[in-house]
Amino acid sequence: MEFIIEPWHWFVLGILLILSELILPAFAAIWFGIAALMVGILYWLFPWMSLTTQIVVWIVFSILCTVLWFKMIKPLSIDRTKAGLPREATIGQVGMVIQIGMAHEQVKVRFPMPVLGSDEWNCRSLEPVQVGDRVRVTDILGNDLVVKLHNSTEIS
Repeated sequence: MEFIIEPWHWFVLGILLILSELILPAFAAIWFGIAALMVGILYWLFPWMSLTTQIVVWIVFSILCTVLWFKMIKPLSIDRTKAGLPREATIGQVGMVIQIGMAHEQVKVRFPMPVLGSDEWNCRSLEPVQVGDRVRVTDILGNDLVVKLHNSTEIS
């Protein structure tokens, strides 16, 4: 008795691979499962496909799905904020003064990328600054960032 692969075999394999992602932490089996589902659909549409062709198509689809994930989709999910990063990652960030003359001699600074979850901070300045000046974070005191004028000749 010869074993014949049917389209539903590919569907079952695809579902099992996708479900295995619940156990495996690598986030790789899902792409092999999606590729198996795609082969199942193709084999259902074109039932004359040989087993060799099915396996080659599955390998190609698996590689394509994995490459698409790493090249196109995964970069969209990267957190580009500085929220939750340690003190060392915050010190050295450069922003622009957008408001002066606030209470307790603070200035408001806008950073090009969020620092500790916010792109605008009330900061303490170590020296007099004007609106439009670029400042660099030098320390964190309690809930305040301490800034000083940024010298453009300094190494970032």
